[in-house]
Amino acid sequence: MRIVLQRVRQASVTVEGRITGQIGPGLLVLAGFAPDDDAARLDWMARKLVQMRIFSDEEGKMNRSVQDVGGEVLVVSQFTLLADARKGNRPSYTGAAPPPVAIPLYEQFVQLVSDLLGRAVATGEFGADMQVELLNDGPVTIVLDSSEKQ
Repeated sequence: MRIVLQRVRQASVTVEGRITGQIGPGLLVLAGFAPDDDAARLDWMARKLVQMRIFSDEEGKMNRSVQDVGGEVLVVSQFTLLADARKGNRPSYTGAAPPPVAIPLYEQFVQLVSDLLGRAVATGEFGADMQVELLNDGPVTIVLDSSEKQ
């Protein structure tokens, strides 16, 4: 599993002209799933995301989590995060989980994040052509990969 999290002032996802998810200050999370992802990896990533201290405290230091500041979270599925572009000019997506595997992983991940935050998480629409708008705050952008879990 690989995620890109961006601290945002606001973010939204639109599918066919309708907004499917929208947040104010918080985190936009782009999430890609691999075929070998399991409950332990999802749990680790959800906890890491919710506890990541990338929001400023009173002294301006990044010392607070999205949970600490009461921020919102928008999770958008993005299989292209698992692209392999080492050979040629056309990326290969064979490292991404196929939809029958990825959809339950995505849904479970969203539920884990929601449970950890104690509130609903906004989402995109799995497999749809989505337009994502955001106002990056900082900018702060972090890439997490569950294969790097220690």
